[in-house]
Amino acid sequence: MSVPPVVLNPASRREFLRGLFLTAGGVAAAPLLSACGSSRAPGGSLPSQAGGLSKFAGIGALQAPDANGIMLPQGFSSRVVAVSGETPVLGGSYSWHSFPDGGATYATDDGGWVYTSNSEVPGIGGLGGAGALRFDANGTVVDAYSILTGTTQNCAGGKTPWGTWLSCEETGSGITWECDPLGVMPAVAKPALGTFAHEAVAVDETNRELFLTEDTGDGAFYRFVPSATDWPAGSERAAMEDGVLQVARVLQSDPDDVLYGPQPVVWLDAINPDQPQSSNRHPEATPFAGGEGIWWYQGVVFFSTKGDNRIWAYDTHAQTLEVIYDFATSDNPILSGVDNLLVSSDGDVLVAEDGGNMEICVILPDRTVKPVLRITGQDASEICGPAFSPDGTRLYLSSQRGGRGGAGSGITYEIGLPFVA
Repeated sequence: MSVPPVVLNPASRREFLRGLFLTAGGVAAAPLLSACGSSRAPGGSLPSQAGGLSKFAGIGALQAPDANGIMLPQGFSSRVVAVSGETPVLGGSYSWHSFPDGGATYATDDGGWVYTSNSEVPGIGGLGGAGALRFDANGTVVDAYSILTGTTQNCAGGKTPWGTWLSCEETGSGITWECDPLGVMPAVAKPALGTFAHEAVAVDETNRELFLTEDTGDGAFYRFVPSATDWPAGSERAAMEDGVLQVARVLQSDPDDVLYGPQPVVWLDAINPDQPQSSNRHPEATPFAGGEGIWWYQGVVFFSTKGDNRIWAYDTHAQTLEVIYDFATSDNPILSGVDNLLVSSDGDVLVAEDGGNMEICVILPDRTVKPVLRITGQDASEICGPAFSPDGTRLYLSSQRGGRGGAGSGITYEIGLPFVA
């Protein structure tokens, strides 16, 4: 039985949605989605860091391309940290992998950090995997190495709260692998997270659940609920070996209801969860047009769908879903080809473009959309793997099919941000 949707005059849709958010750069607001049974404070906004301001709200217009062909706001800088087929460290043995995709950073005990990166080698079995760059406390690349081999078309994935990297295979028989960012422990397959064209995964440590996207035109939005023994109360991590794989059903009368306000979601147990989901679709599951990046932040799961150029927000408390950016109806449609995304400590949603005009754009807590950077001369590529350094002063990303002279098999950049750690 469906639940009646929020009813609004379509002509007032934009005004209604804008009313859910505070003004740009304002004082941090209450979390998102106060409708449909949520007990959150009224006037809901994209969740922001308590007492904080959006750092990206004040950035200026993009300047002319720098020496690396990247257009940045004033005060930003760029450098190349790795190029596919080249060794990032002089005299090192690891050549940076081809087609770098999803990534994340991890602080190390010596004051440095590690950036992990998937390898989405297309159409060739066993040549994917993941690699890592290790930086010292000064930001110098001091090591590069593999953390996963023998897998196929590793697209995005997700960082766990317990410090590992989940690398996702984007094939019909793809699974998720848990990797050690330091490369010491071998990667471990996690088939309990489902067999499908995985894109990305986000961990909700508050409710002890995992959320996953599927990159197919009729893909599902998944939730994995670990059993009580798989993620016991008080434990810092899930084993991800025993639990229930579920798919989302959005209770709505019309597909566009998600544009008008938050819609209730129910979770259905996946059919034959140990088998490829492309052949075991739940007839009541809501299809999503090419699920891409996903991120959990303060009780909200943000994810993107490239088939319809939308950014979604799922409220884990109210169990409601709505669209916070829709290219087709936006009055500022500068963000297209939506792909990987991440959320800053202030609640800014940064979205990388697969195509488009090769930008990373930010959706501020008031839903204003601004470009953060643009890569020029690499129009046949896509931007992948955005990740902040642990102190938030640097942003890592890759141009998946870019190179030093334009086209290539991947180049990874560091963007210096004018923010105080």
